[in-house]
Amino acid sequence: MNTTPILIDGFGRRVDYIRLSITDRCDFRCTYCMSEDMTFLPRNEVLSLEESARLVRIFVGLGVSKVRITGGEPLVRKNAIWLFDEIGQMPGLRELVVTTNGSQLEQQAQALRNAGVKRINISLDSLNPERFRSITRTGDLNKVLRGIAAAKAAGFENIKLNTVLMRGVNDDEALSLLEFAIAQEIDISYIEEMPLGQVDHSRESTFVSNQTILKLLQQQHELISSAESSGGPARYWRIPNTKTRVGFISPHSHNFCESCNRVRITCKGELYLCLGQEDKIELMPLLREFPNDDAPLIAAIINSMTIKPKGHDFDLQRAAPAVIRFMSMTGG
Repeated sequence: MNTTPILIDGFGRRVDYIRLSITDRCDFRCTYCMSEDMTFLPRNEVLSLEESARLVRIFVGLGVSKVRITGGEPLVRKNAIWLFDEIGQMPGLRELVVTTNGSQLEQQAQALRNAGVKRINISLDSLNPERFRSITRTGDLNKVLRGIAAAKAAGFENIKLNTVLMRGVNDDEALSLLEFAIAQEIDISYIEEMPLGQVDHSRESTFVSNQTILKLLQQQHELISSAESSGGPARYWRIPNTKTRVGFISPHSHNFCESCNRVRITCKGELYLCLGQEDKIELMPLLREFPNDDAPLIAAIINSMTIKPKGHDFDLQRAAPAVIRFMSMTGG
């Protein structure tokens, strides 16, 4: 009889997927993700790579089979590839994936592939260089495009673009971004903007529902609903005679909480049970108080399942954001 503990929350949902942020720093300053003038954490308040590896090992021992490494921008973290190498060889792990802005892929794609990363999600919100620079405040579109090419050359077969469309900003590029994905033979997901952190625009004024985008795309392409899942919240559609899947992540127009299977760990070691709620457990103090004893960490993680909420509480009409912390602080 298998007595290995697994993570089940109070609503009977099994948690088998963690998203781990390894840095709050990023070389972009995307308008929907962080402020232009961010204050970043001092090094001693950020998990070491060894602490990150220890946490992942504990979660995998508790039945987690999918790990996504995020940031900020995870690939600007010094020696990040060491962590990917460590995680990639952990017994019991089914899938190691990364979310990146693509800026470092030209140099690091092959090393990620060698470490055992199975899938790469790349944020791309515009194919217009000037608009891309405006949305990211600092980004170079050509550098990201070279990064996508490097990921393909490294042999990655599962590459997905993540696109946040905003009314009056880049919603007119929905179709051209899909055409780019089809030409590149990669996937794309459209993500409704989430009300996290205080930004310099009204989320309600820029909100575009994925239902609107779906109808727009269907005017040019046949989209066939698919039951496929990548283990996350996206709902997928297939386009006949292409290799491209089209995903929609719709926290507002189609709440996906009923099947939530994931938790998030910030680079400070905060275990968030929901992206859209403030319920959390502090893991860093336990990591540092018990460097040679995993039992207190295991107990805290198992007990945290009792406070995992049923779902988020996003409301675009609120004057203040649902959650004050920026998306970059929780790792998406």
